[in-house]
Amino acid sequence: MTATTSARTQRLALIALCLPFFVVQLDATVVNVAVEAIRRDLGGGLGGEQWVIASYTVALAAGMLTAGSLGDRYGSRRICVLGTVVFGAGSALCSLAPTLPVLIAARTLQGIGAAALLPCSLALIVRQFPEPRARAHALGVWGGIAAIGLATGPVAGGMLIALADWRAIFWVNVPFAALAIVLTCRYVVESPPRDRRLDPYGLVLGTVALSALAGGLIQVGRSGWALPLIAAGVLAGVAFVAVERRRRDPMLPLAIFSSRPFSAASTAGLLFNFCFYGTLLCLSLFLQGPLHQSAYATGMLTLPLTVAIGIGATASGRLTARFGARVPMLTGFSLAGLGAVLLAAADSLPLVVAGGVVLCCCSIAMPAMTSVAMSTPPEEHTGLASGVLNTARQTGGALGTAVLGTLLSAGSTMSLSVPMTVVALGYAAAVGCTLLATRRRPPAASAVREGR
Repeated sequence: MTATTSARTQRLALIALCLPFFVVQLDATVVNVAVEAIRRDLGGGLGGEQWVIASYTVALAAGMLTAGSLGDRYGSRRICVLGTVVFGAGSALCSLAPTLPVLIAARTLQGIGAAALLPCSLALIVRQFPEPRARAHALGVWGGIAAIGLATGPVAGGMLIALADWRAIFWVNVPFAALAIVLTCRYVVESPPRDRRLDPYGLVLGTVALSALAGGLIQVGRSGWALPLIAAGVLAGVAFVAVERRRRDPMLPLAIFSSRPFSAASTAGLLFNFCFYGTLLCLSLFLQGPLHQSAYATGMLTLPLTVAIGIGATASGRLTARFGARVPMLTGFSLAGLGAVLLAAADSLPLVVAGGVVLCCCSIAMPAMTSVAMSTPPEEHTGLASGVLNTARQTGGALGTAVLGTLLSAGSTMSLSVPMTVVALGYAAAVGCTLLATRRRPPAASAVREGR
């Protein structure tokens, strides 16, 4: 194989692994501008609208640890392709859904497929690009494309609804999924399978904990089941930790969190998605509610946000290569916090758009954050580490949608002030996590202790 052919194969492999992640992230936010059209067609109130979004993110978050473990055991490419097939099938079912419960069930199936492909695609990138500089570049592209997918969702959703109807936002996933399957099978190198036993107890308890907690937060103020669900989620979470401590081959080896950079970067990822997913939902509802914008207008108004995301994600790789991960992470989270403050005080359309643009500079932080997290685990645990990182992020997304959506509608009228204040505090906490993740140990510490 010539150098030119090898470089072409690597580029196509990277496209194959980035393409499904782009669509997965796109689907996490494309529905935001469609919820009003879905409600008019299929019925349901704000709680139903939140479940159309949360059913996807909850299933996505709950399945990724298992998917990472399955990828390590059976081969990441095999699980990635299987997940892409399930995601495409779930998308087709969403477009055909006759009722709201059927749509929510199909969205859950989408989330399960996304949970299988997302951590495995990241693990495959780590294996496909073993050279550190090439790997850093590939991770930057992967993270940047994901951020663009998140921000492109509202724009694409608004255009598709205007040209057709809300069902089109799901049909468009099918050809992308088919192309990703073909490219992955042809150009991506399979990872060697490893002997790891499954952990059904961890799977069940982790899924129950996340699902019950997110469901309870969505139902706060709307149902008497809210507090029991939250309590069940907390108890299941405690039981999950207790079981994982005692199992010989746990789904989530808690020792992985002994690495300070990994733990802090994963926590930053949770905060990132909590704030970002929740903000995009709040902006969509606020624009279509108090500001009386159509779905198409809402999509067009978020176009500057998409541009900011693209510029930030592109700049992140160059900043990381030149200054390390700390500078882009601190820059991205600080600008995002400033944007949240502007949005909290926004009372007009220009201020909402301006605040959203500044907040979307958070994309500067995401590729660098991923690079920090994936640089610490050993090669045999790349699938698991990817699953942990992405589970943390998608858990944040599910909780952000539930919490911030509820805070937006908590008063007699919709207001951005309370949810955006929470977002500003979340990004401030992410700055603290960044300082922990990128802090270097004093190089001479051991020498001082030994008297050298």
